[in-house]
Amino acid sequence: MRINTTPAWQALNEHAAELKPRHLRALFAAEPKRFAQLSLPLGEVLFDYSKQRVTTETVRLLADLARSADLTGCIERMYAGEAINASEGRAALHVALRQRADRPMYVGGEDVMPRVRAMHEKMRFLCDEVRAGLWRGYRGDPIRHVVNLGIGGSDLGPRMATAALSAYGHPALGVHYVSNIDGADIAPVLETLDPRATLFLVASKTFNTIETLTNARTARDWLLTHAGDAADAAMSRQMLAVTANPGAALQFGIHPDHVFELWDWVGGRFSLWSAVGLPLALAIGMDNFERMLAGAHDIDEHFRHAPVERNLPMLMALIGIWNINFLGAGNLSISPYSQSLHFLPQYLQQLEMESNGKNVGTDGAALGYATAPIIWGDAGSNTQHAYFQLLHQGGRLIPSDFHAIAASDYPLPGHHDRLLANCFAQAEALAFGNPDTESPLKLCPGNQPSSTFVLPRLDPYHLGLLVAAYEHKTFVQAMIWGINPFDQWGVELGKKLALRLLPAVEGEPVPADCDASTAGLIAHCRNLRAMPR
Repeated sequence: MRINTTPAWQALNEHAAELKPRHLRALFAAEPKRFAQLSLPLGEVLFDYSKQRVTTETVRLLADLARSADLTGCIERMYAGEAINASEGRAALHVALRQRADRPMYVGGEDVMPRVRAMHEKMRFLCDEVRAGLWRGYRGDPIRHVVNLGIGGSDLGPRMATAALSAYGHPALGVHYVSNIDGADIAPVLETLDPRATLFLVASKTFNTIETLTNARTARDWLLTHAGDAADAAMSRQMLAVTANPGAALQFGIHPDHVFELWDWVGGRFSLWSAVGLPLALAIGMDNFERMLAGAHDIDEHFRHAPVERNLPMLMALIGIWNINFLGAGNLSISPYSQSLHFLPQYLQQLEMESNGKNVGTDGAALGYATAPIIWGDAGSNTQHAYFQLLHQGGRLIPSDFHAIAASDYPLPGHHDRLLANCFAQAEALAFGNPDTESPLKLCPGNQPSSTFVLPRLDPYHLGLLVAAYEHKTFVQAMIWGINPFDQWGVELGKKLALRLLPAVEGEPVPADCDASTAGLIAHCRNLRAMPR
């Protein structure tokens, strides 16, 4: 049964019709205890959703919706290692990667925790060796640069977290990320590196991702050309792989001891906690990496056991469903007021839009209602001088997530107080506007909903907590909408078509069944490239 045919959904429809005309100014005026009732402290973290266009009754009805979708059952099936990724016949047990408790977790009857712990120990050995200057290149130089070659889930998570935790980085170790197949991504990076002191990580779950393997071949050629007669030593010590396809990594030339294992029960978008996080662990050290795992584990335990109305990821998910399906919002603005979190919106784009950007249910039938919002954003206060004008006066309903960090990771006099003041001011202005202005040109109507996360500091523990909360939010929304958040058939279609067109771009005949537009674009590019320069 589709969720939109349930009594819980119908009750929310009726409630939305009553609540839509009410402005946030009126809600706050009518509810003196609104902040206390519609905010959730979790340790030192605070989640304030009092500026959302909800009431305590809305929360009660949304909790009923979650229960009608058997959300508790969905969570337990995930933890039991069932094949909840039904289209690919796989479990989705990423929570096992950050489990700190001493208890088994099973996939296909096997306790996977010994393999997870062994993988983390292997990561620790490498991190300790590299960070101590003991892991050396082909001429005996200590490693001073790490380059991660990956894309999508093998890039966005560790890239985001490395930037977020830059204050914890090793002062003598540069960590770089190359994802795009465009040569303009890898070439400038290679120009800055010393081949004698550079370690490459090839991160690809399948080890056949065209962008990653193209970059990996370029990096391998660059390294071996510089190494000359020491090419074997360079390949053995300076190219590592993170993959679920170790055979392909060995064929590429990776030393068997330097292949870090992934498993098919870890989805790429949920793999930060695995060896995909190796560049991050190299940057911040394995102790800090495990503190990040601890933060994620604590939110896992909260998510699994807290009641819906006091459950942080569930509230995040349900508020999103309320805004999308009952208030008609199609966007979500992400505004971390932390320059260190400037990659967070990009990371969340993949997590939510690639997971839940689907209009077909797990049964293969059209849903008939909206799912994932369009996610975009940047670090505040830059956002205020880019797109916030549209939020204030553009006339579109666009909810926002704000992230405020109480203590700066780079404390400079006069900076952080001003940053926080701007964060809180924007959330206030979006909610309440300026109804007393005399000029219609200056009128900001307000009533734009937002949630604000306040973290005590941007450290590994609280970053892990925040990221895991968004993962669970994504899962909850998928379960309620009735979709599979762990496949991505639209992405696979694009890959398939690119491989089909590549020979034509390279100069072979265009496929006979190619459409006129695509054929014309290929022909025009080929003509331009054939012209003398």
